[in-house]
Amino acid sequence: LNHEDIQIYISSPGGSITAGLAIYDTMHYIQAKVNTIVVGMAMSMAAFLLASGTGKRYALPHAEIMIHQPYGGMQGVVSDIDIQAKRLLKTKAQMNQMLAELCHQPVEKIAHDTERDYYMSAQEAKEYRLIDEILS
Repeated sequence: LNHEDIQIYISSPGGSITAGLAIYDTMHYIQAKVNTIVVGMAMSMAAFLLASGTGKRYALPHAEIMIHQPYGGMQGVVSDIDIQAKRLLKTKAQMNQMLAELCHQPVEKIAHDTERDYYMSAQEAKEYRLIDEILS
């Protein structure tokens, strides 16, 4: 594998947790440093990936970042819904722990802040330690 730094430019409303975690695992598996740069917006899983950069994590000055708990829709028989709900709660705890480590925040703060949509400007994301620098 090439060991040069990789730049990932993010402008996304988010998406699948499973797909996002596959990207996260790849970013942390490869030897190259992965710099993440938000241009426009990084919401939901995109914000998680922004924070997951293994190099520097950047935002443009007017970028908007949003974190929240996982979304999930369920249908089926009650026993299947119960299984899905337990899995989603486990995923929520896992994502909170990972984001706490990435942002150097107590997991309790992350859990509180992600109970609802939590929007941040680039400056607020820097103070939250979700990014390292604001590019200007």
